[in-house]
Amino acid sequence: MQIHVVRQNESLTTIARTFHTTTQDIVEANDLPNPNNLVVGQSLVIPIVGRFHFVQSGDTVQSIARKEGVSAQQVASVNQISVNQTLQTGQRLYIPAAPKRNAEFNGYVEPRSTSILPSLENSAREAGPYLTYLAPFAFQAQRDGTLKEPLLNNFPAIARANRNVLMMVINNQENDQFSDELGRIILTNMAIQNTFLNNIVATAKKYGFRDIHFDFEYLRPVDRDAYNQFLRKAKARFNQEGWLMSTALAPKTSATQKGKWYEGHDYKAHGEISDFVVIMSYEWGYSGGPAMAVSPIDQVRKVMDYAVSAIPSNKILMGQNLYGYDWTLPFVQGTVAEAVSPQEAIQRAAQHNVPIQYDEKSQAPHFNYTAADGKQHEVWFEDARSIQAKFNLIKELNLRGMSYWKLGLAFPQNWLLIVENFNVTKRAT
Repeated sequence: MQIHVVRQNESLTTIARTFHTTTQDIVEANDLPNPNNLVVGQSLVIPIVGRFHFVQSGDTVQSIARKEGVSAQQVASVNQISVNQTLQTGQRLYIPAAPKRNAEFNGYVEPRSTSILPSLENSAREAGPYLTYLAPFAFQAQRDGTLKEPLLNNFPAIARANRNVLMMVINNQENDQFSDELGRIILTNMAIQNTFLNNIVATAKKYGFRDIHFDFEYLRPVDRDAYNQFLRKAKARFNQEGWLMSTALAPKTSATQKGKWYEGHDYKAHGEISDFVVIMSYEWGYSGGPAMAVSPIDQVRKVMDYAVSAIPSNKILMGQNLYGYDWTLPFVQGTVAEAVSPQEAIQRAAQHNVPIQYDEKSQAPHFNYTAADGKQHEVWFEDARSIQAKFNLIKELNLRGMSYWKLGLAFPQNWLLIVENFNVTKRAT
């Protein structure tokens, strides 16, 4: 499989001819929103076995092999050349597919109204083959130890059909805000805590959850040790049922990082207690802040470098957004950017006839346009290149896999690239 970036004056026909495939295959693979109006800078996934490398000045068979993750002998053999052959700039070499490793993938799904839209369930069905875990968001802890249930509808059945472990996400939200006081009550009042655990077990058995996932955020620093103790107690309880237990962690870069989001999370303890963790490595660019990449690779790397120093790498799921944002400029504090899917972002670039830029530092695509009302906009989103950069980091650091926030916004390239890079682990029978 190949990632190709559209250049000036290219069409689907010329691209298909270059890679020995068909325009229809490219359209279907990318679910192209603009097949007749490609955008300069738009990335396309080319659905071929292996990929082509076009020789650049200074390339050797050995350097190409290192870059592509295969052996020099493989490159030489498949192209019927010698390992030491001098290459010509522009020469096309075929690169065989690299070996794949196993990895796990989680998808959160969040109903936000009084009923679940069919499109949200369809999104879960489409993603299911590529997921290890399906995580309806979220059961809310109550101050008396009971649980407020989310809408589940057909999600348990969808998980069973795709051999996904159904993940029971539990958080400390009240009125759509994380509550440190609710967290304190659950973590320090033993009578309420015991009731809470009893209700979790009963609910998990009722619906068939097999991973219990705690997303307790904005805890008071003083409750950090109490959270660790609670997790040990919960893990012992869930072990009796043969269930997994996982936690969500704020994206820290050091053990001593200050801030309300960070201080209640003890990476080392979570790594020792939990079966795995989800690190929420996104939202640098967020709806209420200025325009920038949502999950810039340089910032994600800093988080993951610290994470693997404190947690076994095979217990870490890297968090990844499936969306971008469209900001109205100039940014004004108190305004909210519009969430957009990668598909919608491409459509807007095509509609306004503006090229897509790619920021090498953050490894993220972006563009600017002028709306019909004359207002300036800036869009940052995800594409095949940005996701591949994260997959490369997963492989480099030997992470467990990736967790997506959240299903519901179309990004077909992502699922194709999972299959290209990994064998998806299925834990459910």
